[in-house]
Amino acid sequence: MAQAEYVQQALAGLDPTTGVDPALPLYATTFVVVDLETTGGSPDGGGITEIGAVKVRGGEELGVLGTLVNPGEPIPPFITVLTGITQAMVVPAPPIEQVLPSFLEFIADAVLVAHNAPYDVGFLKAACARHGYRWPNPRVLDTAALARRVLTRDEVPNRKLGTLAAYFRAATQPNHRALDDARATVDVLHALIGRLGGHRVETVGDAIEFAKAVTPTQRRKRHLAEGLPKAPGVYIFRAADDRPLYVGTSGDIATRVRSYFTAAEKRARISEMLAAAERVEAVECAHSLEAEVRELRLIAAHAPPYNRRSKYPERMLWLKLTDEHYPRLSVVREISPTDQAYLGPFTSRRAAELAAAGFYDAVPLRQCTHRLSLRTVTPACALAELGRCPAPCEHRISPEAYDERAAAPFRAATADDPQVVVDALLHRIETLSADQRYEEAAVVRSRLTALLRAAVRMQRLAALAGIAELAAARPAARGGWELALVRHGRLAGAGVSPPGVHPRPTLAAIRATAETVAPGHGPVPRATAEESERILSWLERPETRLVEMSSGWSSPVRGAARFRDLLVKAEAAAAHQLSTERP
Repeated sequence: MAQAEYVQQALAGLDPTTGVDPALPLYATTFVVVDLETTGGSPDGGGITEIGAVKVRGGEELGVLGTLVNPGEPIPPFITVLTGITQAMVVPAPPIEQVLPSFLEFIADAVLVAHNAPYDVGFLKAACARHGYRWPNPRVLDTAALARRVLTRDEVPNRKLGTLAAYFRAATQPNHRALDDARATVDVLHALIGRLGGHRVETVGDAIEFAKAVTPTQRRKRHLAEGLPKAPGVYIFRAADDRPLYVGTSGDIATRVRSYFTAAEKRARISEMLAAAERVEAVECAHSLEAEVRELRLIAAHAPPYNRRSKYPERMLWLKLTDEHYPRLSVVREISPTDQAYLGPFTSRRAAELAAAGFYDAVPLRQCTHRLSLRTVTPACALAELGRCPAPCEHRISPEAYDERAAAPFRAATADDPQVVVDALLHRIETLSADQRYEEAAVVRSRLTALLRAAVRMQRLAALAGIAELAAARPAARGGWELALVRHGRLAGAGVSPPGVHPRPTLAAIRATAETVAPGHGPVPRATAEESERILSWLERPETRLVEMSSGWSSPVRGAARFRDLLVKAEAAAAHQLSTERP
């Protein structure tokens, strides 16, 4: 293996999580230009006969790596004619598994460049996979794709490496040998970079995305992503009249907004939104939880036209037990302090009605909508004749007995233990299955799923909402602690304590400036269900620490959560059934 003098220097502009920072200027970016010669087959981990790589930065050559490689298979005659590489030349050469360690070290912390990059990268990735080396997944710039965007047909008839090298008068002309082709590609790269200034492409991330097929709108509006903070928070695309068009959140606002102007963004509604957007507003947040909560609140407040989720939290529905002598179930928009038995919130009427049907299958709740009198008898419906209703309308059952048989199981299932309802529905599923009435059994299963899902969700939310104040901390990625103050299920304050400093003073400052949240009725009295669920997800992570609580955080011992495994199985069965029914 021949290797020129090479000294590894400290490289600026490295992103600790993704390698080279996409915001790094092109002149400060380290590129490794690579070319392979192969036996002409498909990338299966072998077939590489030669590797050539040149490392450059700012127009200066930093190092060279070049070697023949024993492909472990015969070289076809037409490949020998094309490249001049014979079987005798590669027999003493090292196999690819011996070359890879040096090559992977050589390309570390650099942007990989190749002409028709998918071909070369495909062979390298396959070789790494075959021989147990981790592919470092570097950023890749394809000079062929870049030339298609920069050069017109009037300038060059095609984008072959030989054509481009001749057009740009490269010092080295390609000859189907890896190192010479890599050197020619270096000259082509530098010439193409010289053309990018007129397209307002100044960073390596811009160059990589410019090489892809972005729309004219994305190219015209990409300046909207400039000057945004590389911090967690919320971003708001605004129209010319300052109307919010779209609200999103990210752990890195600048990187996320920049992605909207790349070829990876193909959603039609987002393209339409970008055409109308005139500026992007950034709201920095202490950490990801605060960003997620702010996003939910902004979407609920403004209902941006291009956001699909979380726009109308007021449209949540509840299934409640009415307050009368013979209670019934009713789907309502909100619950009042006088309502004592309810289930929800549901995101759709269909989900609420499905859960109600589950209760009707399990307990003899009346399904009529009349308000029944203890004095006046009302004619019974067909359900009474079928034995599905105890006919309280005809006073065949006393209010006390009706409450014990029908209403009490609903109260227990929603607030405490759903065992009676679950057992009844499982028994019905078994009976229908035994009679080979599988479709009806699947319907009952879907009702059980809707009922259990809502009960588990509500009891989790109610447990959090019952705590007047809760302080929690989680280690921050760059040191220190992410802090959150939650009151009655609502995020009241957030902050980050600096590394090396005790978090107590920061927590005290957060508490002093936190939002005042009064108690209320129901499982989500002062926040949307989505907000409380985001908070719960953050609190339930293994690394989160509970710092202080005004009261205990508990759920019913025999609550709905103990049926979580049953719920998972039911949902998996429903998903499997759906997948098999699709054409």
